[in-house]
Amino acid sequence: YSAMCGHAVIALGRFALDYGLVPAPTRPETAVRLRCPCGPVTAFVPWDGHRSGNPVRFRSVPAFAAATDLAVDVPGHGKVVVDIGYGGTFYAFLSAEQLGLDVCSSKTRDLVSAASAVTEAVKKQFKLHHPESEDLAFLYGTILTDGKDAFSEEPTTNICVFADEQVDRSPTGSGVTARIALQHHKGLIQLDQSRTFRSSTTGSLFTGKAVKAIKFGNYNAVIVEVSGEAFYTGTATFTVEEEDPLKHGFFFK
Repeated sequence: YSAMCGHAVIALGRFALDYGLVPAPTRPETAVRLRCPCGPVTAFVPWDGHRSGNPVRFRSVPAFAAATDLAVDVPGHGKVVVDIGYGGTFYAFLSAEQLGLDVCSSKTRDLVSAASAVTEAVKKQFKLHHPESEDLAFLYGTILTDGKDAFSEEPTTNICVFADEQVDRSPTGSGVTARIALQHHKGLIQLDQSRTFRSSTTGSLFTGKAVKAIKFGNYNAVIVEVSGEAFYTGTATFTVEEEDPLKHGFFFK
């Protein structure tokens, strides 16, 4: 995963306990450390002595606001204003309303097309920087929101369009992390204030909160805790035979 896939982190954390990959799980929860491409992530998995449970929470890598109120010219949509946040990968954020759409009622195809146009425009008009690895300095996608960024007890809804016009089934672990970092940067949410985020595609929910303010390179960053439910659905076994001439892989030139 190039980011912190929230459901993957949660499901892998549960899987690790249920399949004995953690030597001595503890009650009421066990810390499971996962190595993501963006850095180490720790999941805290409920454990009753026999099996794992939900919800699982995990702590993010440092998250920060890369740019706010950035004017971008999007072909077919004109000038829009976006924020760019990092939460394990970079996303552009804006309300769907700026694109003449509603994140809750517009057709998914229309939301995907508009978000993809924003992604391409931002890539051409803004250069990203990551404090530790330029390999991570790329825009993974665009997250369209309902515009409800100020703190509220009510859920706020978004849709994440990433990579090759893929749509996340959840509010997105790295996306929620980045969005909270932006809200904290703008003074819209305080440390330890929990917000609920809803996926417009499936209605699934994550909660998140900024738990610690830190410095990350030149950025004022936060560590974000995300909580949600996930379920693993299968396992796979990969076998390497010694006599296999391609057991170490191969490259195409």
